[in-house]
Parts: sequence; C-alpha cells; structure tokens
Amino acid sequence: MSSSVNGSANLWTICAVDRAYCVEMSDRSPLGQLTLDAVDRCILAELEADGRASVSKLAERCHVSRATAYARLVRLQTSGVLLGFTTRVDHVRAGLGITAIVSVTMEQKSWRHTLTAMADLPGVAMVAATTGEADVVLLVRAPDLNALRDVILDRLQSLDEVRSTHSVIVLEEHWPELLGKTLGVNHDSVG
Repeated sequence: MSSSVNGSANLWTICAVDRAYCVEMSDRSPLGQLTLDAVDRCILAELEADGRASVSKLAERCHVSRATAYARLVRLQTSGVLLGFTTRVDHVRAGLGITAIVSVTMEQKSWRHTLTAMADLPGVAMVAATTGEADVVLLVRAPDLNALRDVILDRLQSLDEVRSTHSVIVLEEHWPELLGKTLGVNHDSVG
C-alpha cells in the first residue's frame, strides 16, 4: 500500500488495530461531523423519545440486529454526537410553576464570563447567545412570580454587563420530540 498526501497508509494501519476508529474516521464529513445514516437517525430519535430504551428495543424499532444497534450506540457516544441521557420533568409538579423567556442585552466586553454567571443563577434552565436585538436568551423556571422577580431584577440585572432585560411569561409548554422530525426519521424505511 502506498502512502498518500493525507496519510491513508497510516489510517489503514490504525484500522487494522482498531476497527471502531477506522469506521469513525471514514464516516466523517469534511467539517469533522459524523455522517449520520437512517439507522443512526432512528437510534437518536428513539433515544430522544425514551432515553432508557434498551439496545434490544433500539434494534427492534430501527430494524437492525442487536449487535448493529450496540455498535452504532457506542459510535454515537464516542464521537460526541450522543452527549448523554436525560429525563423529562413536569416542572409544575416539581414546584417550578412559572417559566419565563428572558431576552438580555449586554455589554460585549466579557460575554463568555457573563454567560457562565447567567447559567449559575437560580432557576436558569438554558442560556443561549443569540443574534438579533437580544444578545442572550434565558429560559428561567421559578416556583412563583416573587422568585422569578428576584432572579431577574435582583440577580440578573445586578450583573455589570447586563444593560436591559425583556421577559415573557410562558403560559403553556409543548416539547415535541423534534429530533426524529428534524432528521427525517421514517421507521418504515430504516433497515
């Protein structure tokens, strides 16, 4: 085997030693992202719907062998596509009955530090740096309006970099399992 500019001879040597690495490297797009096929997308959608699904259940729902489902699951984890498993919580029953979306305009001098400080505020469930009128959007959960007021007016607006905030109270939430829709998963066409 001759060596090429991109070092394919070295890649083949590594592949002989570690097949999982070989598969992972050959499945990368030019941007370094893992290329997902219908089986990968199906597994991700199934795990989004039920993070506790067994490998056997994933194999059954995605129409592949258990060994294939296991190998794909490991590949998705080791490549960083699958970051972890989570639960869905009824926040009202958990005592966090008030949810707000808070848009923040801020000074740009130390935005990374400020994003971390915002994430550390009580009840902040999500921090997103954004484009447009707001520099940051927060999802804040609180037990009541008084607690929400304290987080926004006392804690958030006391950060030096925060210039202004705009809050919207969420009346009702719907969190559809979007990954399957986004990735175009059709269980009938998998496997």
